[in-house]
Order: sequence, then structure tokens, then C-alpha cells
Amino acid sequence: MRNAVFIHTNPKQIIGALVGRHALVRNSSAPERFDIRILQTPDFPALERFEGRRYLREGKQVVWHNDDLQSFTPLRFAVPEQMGYVGRAVLTDPDVFAIADINELLERDMGGAAVMARPMAGDTRSRPDYASSVMLMDCARLTHWHWEADFEKVFRGEHDYRDWNWLRLEPDGSVAPLEPQWNDFDRLESDTRMLHNTQRRTQPWKSGLPVDFTLRGNTLRKRISAGVRRVHAVLTGSASPAGHYVPHPDPAQERLFFRLLGECLEQGSISESMLRSEIDRRHVRTDAFDKAREAMNDASPRSAPA
Repeated sequence: MRNAVFIHTNPKQIIGALVGRHALVRNSSAPERFDIRILQTPDFPALERFEGRRYLREGKQVVWHNDDLQSFTPLRFAVPEQMGYVGRAVLTDPDVFAIADINELLERDMGGAAVMARPMAGDTRSRPDYASSVMLMDCARLTHWHWEADFEKVFRGEHDYRDWNWLRLEPDGSVAPLEPQWNDFDRLESDTRMLHNTQRRTQPWKSGLPVDFTLRGNTLRKRISAGVRRVHAVLTGSASPAGHYVPHPDPAQERLFFRLLGECLEQGSISESMLRSEIDRRHVRTDAFDKAREAMNDASPRSAPA
């Protein structure tokens, strides 16, 4: 079995996933050495039985909704099963875009680890938390991953959703650190290998749209901020209690995304009719065609992938 890259998504983020697929092929010198598979939530009917149920997250009981912006997250843990527990695989979020050749990651020495992922920023403990939004996996070492059964455990209160996603439940020594450049959080520099537009409110293809994700906070400040936004929405009649998506603070990252999108439109991997449909659904900003044309005409070195 060939190595594979999995991009997991739901209908709200399908344009990001397709652009991510394009970037993987575009920036690899040997794309024939790996497969790319997009995992979409509608293809996993088991998710329906979790709709509206309460689960444990950050020590609290919250409600699961399949229409949330990040409802694809449990599918991260479906990858080894999808691979038949054989071979190497990389998992990425739909807002991750390869700048370098993904074969560099797929074929690297894992030092006997089952998973490699970026340690969470500022975590200095001997056993850190990890960002599972980009993972390199040796699938033969992950036969204990059964996403549906493991997801059910957070509804029964046996595990906390955050512990599961931050790889806290993995055996000692099975997770190794991955350099931050392979999951670069809203940072685009000369050493970036994979750019992750991880701040949902500033995703470049959504600027100006009503926020369509669930606001969560694990600090008092974040919870107060979310509460203030909800009150403001009620008083002003706003369509979204969470406000609106705002422009990305780094214009180069916006140009990069729309350059890639423009290439997808040129090559036909994203059709004009599909993009119009996603704009109508409020999954993509209304000026996406204009932004793609501008980016394609921009000769700035930082506007184009390496």
C-alpha cells in the first residue's frame, strides 16, 4: 500500500480541503508516491447517532452538533482503520496547505514512534499535549484506534474530548514531537513546510461572513467574551451571535490561498459552478472570484507557493 495523505472535512470546509489537495500535488516533486483521500462527514453515517447528545469536553457536558464548523475532528482517528492498519499516513485539517514536498514528512524516520505531531505551544511538561490537526502516523502501531468506539467513550464520560484530541490517551513514548514548521499556525515564513490557518475567525476564504462555529472557551476571559457577543447579538438582531469572520492579519496568507484557489479554477479541480454554490451557502466569501483573479495576477514572491 502506498503512503497516503488524508484531509478530513465537512461540507462547510470542502473548498479548503480541495485547495489543500491541490497544494499537496503542486508542491511535490513526486506526487505519484502518495495517495490523497478526502474524508467527508456525510460519508460516515455513524456520526448521525451522536447528533444532539451531550459529551465531556474540558470537564463540562456540551452538546454535539454535526453542522459545527469542526465536526470532522473525530475522523482524525479513523485514518489507521482506513489504511487497514498498514503503512504511513499524514492527516491534515482542511485549512492546512502544503508549502513543501509532503514526501519529506511521509518518508522521514519516526524513531519508533507511532505518531508524530506538533507539541502545543508553551507546554513544558515532560509529557506535552500535541496538536493532532497534522499527524504523521505509522498505522501498524495504531491498531488500538477505533474512532467510533473511542468517540462513544466521550459521550459516556469515560474520556474527555480534549484529552483524546490532544493525544493525552496514547501510551507513554508512542508520540514524538514534530517540528512546528510542519503545522505552522498562521505563520508563513521561508521555513514553513505546511501552513495552517488555524484561527477560525481569520480563515482567508471566509472574511465578512457570519461566524458559523461554536464559540468555546477554557478561560474565564474567553467565556465572558463569548457571552458578551451573544448578548450583543440579541440586542442588535445580528444574524450571528458570534459576529463575523475578519480579514487575516497577514495579507500574504490571504494571497497564497487565493492563488491556489485560482489555480484550482484554471485546472478545473474546482469548477466555477461549485464555487458559486459554496458562496451561496455562505461557506466562502462573496468576492472569492475577484480575490482569486487578483492573486493570480500578483507577481509578489510571497503570493505564490514555493
